[in-house]
Amino acid sequence: MFKRDIFGRLIIFRKLIIRIFGFLTYFRFNKKNIPVIKGAEIIQDLPESNVLFISNHQTYFADGAFMFHVIHSSLDGYPNQIKLRSILKCMKTNLFFVAAEETMKSGLLPKILGLAGAISIKRTWREAGVKIKRKVDTKDADNIEKALNSGWVVTFPQGTTRAFAEGRKGTAHIIKNYKPVVVPVVINGFRRAFDKKGLFIKKKGTELQITIKEPLNIDYNDHIENILQEVMDSIEQSKKFEWRSNH
Repeated sequence: MFKRDIFGRLIIFRKLIIRIFGFLTYFRFNKKNIPVIKGAEIIQDLPESNVLFISNHQTYFADGAFMFHVIHSSLDGYPNQIKLRSILKCMKTNLFFVAAEETMKSGLLPKILGLAGAISIKRTWREAGVKIKRKVDTKDADNIEKALNSGWVVTFPQGTTRAFAEGRKGTAHIIKNYKPVVVPVVINGFRRAFDKKGLFIKKKGTELQITIKEPLNIDYNDHIENILQEVMDSIEQSKKFEWRSNH
């Protein structure tokens, strides 16, 4: 009953947060809008740990919450669907997500959501809307390594909701150093359906699209720049996809 995760959070409390917000978000995803999910059967065959999901990012919270639904539903035997029963069962408690410390401290709700499995990191390139240059905090890298050793991690390589933003080398360093199974995820429709934070619905009846791709065949000995390019291509956020989106 009083088991804790790798970061010392009570698992029973984590489950409670996931169930409450899973219940609340389910109706927004599956009743107010239209989930369109592809490739989620892949999730059922992944190893128990050292899996890194990489995804583009359109809102602060909605797309991440949707991924939680997709992962739990697939593990419960409902790939390419989202089921309320699955998120309430909390199929995987060692599922974490990387989030900017600044975002997770921006209010009471983000702090509560963070208890569901956030790995808070300090941005090295921006703080409070201002560009900065800051060294990577080794504690942040250590926490991501702990989470990967324990289970699965969801991260957003761009570190922003802006489409086709430059990918951050930190993700490539994580891949090179810890050699996880890397699963690309492409999402779309969340920017149309929700506000920037992903808390309020802007437009009902929107297709919330998510595609889970096959794990990347990565050469972990390759240069960081090449690994990052492969990451950005796989989540369809590199320059060639920007050109395609405009035509």
